[in-house]
Amino acid sequence: MERLMDSSIVVTGAGSGIGRAFVLAFAAEGARVGIVDRDLPAAQAVAAEVVAAGGRALPLRADVSQRADVAAALSEFVAWAGSLDTIFNNAGFNKPMPFMDVTEENWHAIMNVNALGVLMCSQEAAKYMIAQGSGKIVNTASVAGRQGYPDFTPYSASKFAVNALTQATARALAEHGITCNSFSPGVVDTPLWVTLDRDLMEMGSSSKPHEAIEIFSSDILLGRPARPQDLVGTALFLASHDSDYMTGQTIMIDGGKVLV
Repeated sequence: MERLMDSSIVVTGAGSGIGRAFVLAFAAEGARVGIVDRDLPAAQAVAAEVVAAGGRALPLRADVSQRADVAAALSEFVAWAGSLDTIFNNAGFNKPMPFMDVTEENWHAIMNVNALGVLMCSQEAAKYMIAQGSGKIVNTASVAGRQGYPDFTPYSASKFAVNALTQATARALAEHGITCNSFSPGVVDTPLWVTLDRDLMEMGSSSKPHEAIEIFSSDILLGRPARPQDLVGTALFLASHDSDYMTGQTIMIDGGKVLV
């Protein structure tokens, strides 16, 4: 359909998982895509996939918890693409710990990427969008932003923060023609869960491989964890003109894990 023809879209954390799926979908719909990741070879591999399929992509290395990295990556992208129409603040990570064992280091590491990173990426992107008079900011939230999980305490706090940032950004930037929305996945079968599975086994929260994802998926009404492709339709809606009259909202896309 090419509903995103000639749009310029940056996705952070796009070297794998959800971000990779979004980049491939956006490029297939005609967008110029910026693939931002801490792991430059991973970003380059995804860019090669896009180009092989006939799309346009620029791999970019940045740690979203470092403002200088973010500013440099967006500057390089705009020089290449000519504009910045949409940014998906998707980069994030989790390092589970039992509630009583959470350390200051664990807290700050997660919050710096998942919350501060969203703020800084939004601010740096907004500089270009304000000059253009339009733009879309989309944040990856989580069901952990609706319910706190004791083994994921800092992660849950960071995703509650993403919901607040979404509302604050929407209010701050509406006068400039910029919208901000977010979406909340539940359990998504990505490389992130491979690491979580190992960490939760080491903590004693699960006893065998794949048990953790099965436990967390047990209350999903649709009966299975999501695949990244399950989120693509929502992402396309949020990136396209179909969502122009929507801002400050968080869409739950979790298979019915959390009902709010």
